[in-house]
Amino acid sequence: MNPSFATCDFCDLHKEDSSGDFRVLPPVFRDFGQLKKFCGPVQTVQCFEDNTWVKAAVDAQGWIDTPQGRVGKVLVVDGGGSLRRALLGGNLGAAAARNGWAGVVIDGCVRDTAELAVQALGIRALAAMPLPTEKRKQGQAQVAVQLQGVWVRPGDWLYADEDGMVVSSQPLL
Repeated sequence: MNPSFATCDFCDLHKEDSSGDFRVLPPVFRDFGQLKKFCGPVQTVQCFEDNTWVKAAVDAQGWIDTPQGRVGKVLVVDGGGSLRRALLGGNLGAAAARNGWAGVVIDGCVRDTAELAVQALGIRALAAMPLPTEKRKQGQAQVAVQLQGVWVRPGDWLYADEDGMVVSSQPLL
């Protein structure tokens, strides 16, 4: 999917929305992937300094078939905002791109940033941290998560561009 949208336009259209169906993520996420603009239906992982569930997700099919064609999903990872361990690195970024994911958004850190920068994938995270995670097999998948105080649920749609990221309970395109 080659998305054509602007998060600013979405915000102009939905600025009066008080239903909670339209949410804006705070501007604390840095861009680490090759794609600056990406969107798709959300799949979630909640974990803390353990990327077992992140690996399971990116190793799996990262797209869905729709009547309009194949659409890449966006993996949203609630890493608890930890700046102590990286939840995604070069190998997992390559797996995500290979398996058709549109993007990965992490409330936490990434590593191998030079490798991530060349992946055909949108990647947003708080910071870079060279230290990997421990593998304790702790975490959950497909649960409602909070990123910097904003709720994101499986099946929501996330849109990211150079101006920021928005989440909607329904597709906006």
